[in-house]
Amino acid sequence: MATLAKKIQMVDLKSQYEKIKTEVDAGIEEVISNTAFINGPAVKEFQSDLENYLQVKHVIPCANGTDALQIAMMALDLKPGDEVITASFTYVATAEVIGLLGLTPVLVDVYEDTFDINIEAIEKAITPKTKAIVPVHLFGQCADMERIMALAKKHNLFVIEDVAQAIGADYTFSDGKKVKAGTIGTIGCTSFFPSKNLGCYGDGGAIYTNDDVLAKKLRMIAHHGQSVQYVHDVLGVNSRLDTIQAAVLKVKLKHLDEYAAARNKAADYYDNAFAKHPKLKTPVRAKNSTHVFHQYTLRLVGVDRKLLREQLAERRIPAMIYYPIPLHEQNAYKSDRFKKEDFPITEKLCATVLSLPMHTEMDEEMLIYITDNLIELLN
Repeated sequence: MATLAKKIQMVDLKSQYEKIKTEVDAGIEEVISNTAFINGPAVKEFQSDLENYLQVKHVIPCANGTDALQIAMMALDLKPGDEVITASFTYVATAEVIGLLGLTPVLVDVYEDTFDINIEAIEKAITPKTKAIVPVHLFGQCADMERIMALAKKHNLFVIEDVAQAIGADYTFSDGKKVKAGTIGTIGCTSFFPSKNLGCYGDGGAIYTNDDVLAKKLRMIAHHGQSVQYVHDVLGVNSRLDTIQAAVLKVKLKHLDEYAAARNKAADYYDNAFAKHPKLKTPVRAKNSTHVFHQYTLRLVGVDRKLLREQLAERRIPAMIYYPIPLHEQNAYKSDRFKKEDFPITEKLCATVLSLPMHTEMDEEMLIYITDNLIELLN
């Protein structure tokens, strides 16, 4: 049995920081020295860098990923009572902003293999009140965007991509065209929460679009609805990306593909170690999307998950459950519209998924220790 030399964490931001410390510290020091704390040069520079990386016309930085989703829906002029379809197997923020704006969240099931939103379930849920679909690119790979966009076109719906967990992933259409996650729909929204693949050292977020008119409106809404100073044309909010956070993100963006490669290397090790284990189902890679492994999520078969987590913790191996309670069973979103039998896969996943440590600093010693111990506990 392998020994453990270094503490294993779900995300190791300190070790990652130590490798880029000189660049990050210099960027932060420059912001402090020039005292441009709000909308300083680093914000515009990071915005431009991200536009180039994503090959998207417009990036609108904002304060966090939840704000990104809210601003997107405000910019599309969605009205109270309008229905917005999203997955029940996701983090609460996706549905939260729908409710906050007085819109009606319509929750649907997901696919068991990729964890992404079920296209057939979307189509079944569409009504005359449906105005938008919010596919969540869960755990690091894209939902089936070609089919979603075809469905949206057929029914004249907006598509807001929640790309908080999949920044940097590539989606390939059936004609061979390859694009970045978040640049396919009407609007893409992301979070720069520290644990994200591209994370800052506080809160941060961004909105993407290729629509010039929509971009102008998104910027206005994020800045108090202003077209020019003290002229407020639309109802807005105050949602800015902090200049210090932009300086951090500007450095880390240069390493994003390298980070994705490190995560994939760790995922490959996990896959190989667990490939033939009857009690473990490893993550499925979608054929039309690369995977950036924000999380490495197993499906357990005939395993007492609570006991397994406790046993792993005793061996100093953290493991998380994303997500233990589906949105349709959360008190804030319970509704007679949602029937348990409409969510068989979501219910199953919430009861069986387990995420293992996954970050850019995973080394072979850690991976050996984690996999050897998990297999021993299951045998």
